[in-house]
Amino acid sequence: MNQGISDTVTVGVSGLLSIVISLVCIALAWWALQTLKLDLVIRNPKSPQGKLLHVLLAVVLGRFVAEFLIDYVTWSQMIRYIF
Repeated sequence: MNQGISDTVTVGVSGLLSIVISLVCIALAWWALQTLKLDLVIRNPKSPQGKLLHVLLAVVLGRFVAEFLIDYVTWSQMIRYIF
């Protein structure tokens, strides 16, 4: 019974860690995209569509970075099974 609780806690912590990493990476992508000159690509970057594009770019870029970091953490935890 103790093993089941331990596994549940491990899965819960892993899920929470994934959420936190994803949100932090999206926030960092948003911050980094602030320097991007969207007016060179779209007509009116201050419009709702321009702002939505900015948010979507931040989510996509942040998710890619978060996915890499989460995979890296998972892979590094798997290394212990080699020995």
